[in-house]
Amino acid sequence: MEFKDYYQIMGVKRDAGQDEIKRAYRKLARKYHPDVSKESDAERRFKEVGEAYEVLKDPEKRAAYDQLGANWKAGQEFHPPPGWDAGFEFKGGGFTGGDASAFSDFFESLFGEHIASGFGGAGNVHRRSQVHGGDHHAKVLIDLDDALHGATRTITLHTPAVDEQGHVSTSERRLNVRIPKGVKPGQHIRLANQGSPGVMGGRNGDLYLEIEFRPHPFYRIDGRDLYLNLPVAPWEAALGASVKAPTPDGIIDLKVPAGSSGGRKLRIKGRGIPGSPPGDLYVILQVALPAADTAQAKAAYRSMEQQFAFNPRSGLGV
Repeated sequence: MEFKDYYQIMGVKRDAGQDEIKRAYRKLARKYHPDVSKESDAERRFKEVGEAYEVLKDPEKRAAYDQLGANWKAGQEFHPPPGWDAGFEFKGGGFTGGDASAFSDFFESLFGEHIASGFGGAGNVHRRSQVHGGDHHAKVLIDLDDALHGATRTITLHTPAVDEQGHVSTSERRLNVRIPKGVKPGQHIRLANQGSPGVMGGRNGDLYLEIEFRPHPFYRIDGRDLYLNLPVAPWEAALGASVKAPTPDGIIDLKVPAGSSGGRKLRIKGRGIPGSPPGDLYVILQVALPAADTAQAKAAYRSMEQQFAFNPRSGLGV
């Protein structure tokens, strides 16, 4: 997938104000509208301009895109890194506007999961009535250890804003947040009164933090369950053995059953993320081969070749 330079598509500089972006869109939309344009690629360009405007007209989308795109150029191979949007504070249910499926795969990969879900914000209410402030939302990254034991962490959120000249910038605010023991990916933590201020005495909105985990060097996280790839020697898998294995609670002696093959899954009950019930730890055996880097090692492999009538591809009919 190629990176799309929305500023280049719109023909504006990266520091363009919102009014300049709006004028550029109107000009290009007239030029490439399929009903009037004589350009051979008018439909494609019209759709491309509409996609770029969908991002650049929205301070929240634009601020996130600017941070992500700082080190990319148009046409370069692009894959959004995990948690790229963490730390951005936005209003309503998510990055609002448009149907992500109407635009390119590039757009959908960034914003497809963040289209507004219809909650948050006060709507149109009579000015003399009390109006509750709108809710804010942000994704935050935590470590697995925070979920296993609970923690208090200082998080920094970036809030997009538009100045009087129409330029988008971000401000920061820091919050001390208690991470409850047993929180899992996708769960939300509610911080009361940390959203938009209310009007005419209405209460403030709330801030909802969506939890996502940073990659762990050992474990893969699925709900409350943890998965660990554990290397074992061929003789440990074939003959059975007791091997050392890491768990979130420390090193254990794990029994590898005789006759195990690569990919075998061993379940350690209750050693995942705490909860009711707690998650489990699944150990996936990975048979690791010794290197044939000495004369003795090569001789051992040749001896095995002669002693075993073994064809690992027999199941493929070859």
